[in-house]
Amino acid sequence: MGIQDIIAGKKQWREHVARVEALPPDYRFVYKEMQKYLFKVGPVDLEGGNLLARIVDFFEEGVAEGKRVLELTGTDVAAFADGLIKDSATNADVYRESRGGR
Repeated sequence: MGIQDIIAGKKQWREHVARVEALPPDYRFVYKEMQKYLFKVGPVDLEGGNLLARIVDFFEEGVAEGKRVLELTGTDVAAFADGLIKDSATNADVYRESRGGR
């Protein structure tokens, strides 16, 4: 990864954060809790930023439709997040496989 990639990645992340900050307070709160949860669980796809960007897209659509955030996610936000990554490998899965399935 070169310096240009790092600079581009930082710019992309700042733009992402700006989109999150533009969400209404209840959406921002739920997004940030989901982000913490996903960082903890560690789906491999999270590193590319695609999952987080898709969540913001989904939330922006909900805002545009006038929906409350829990209408989109349901009251069990962790279960909603789990549903998003149910078919994704996690960092723990990759680690287990590298150790021969132990």
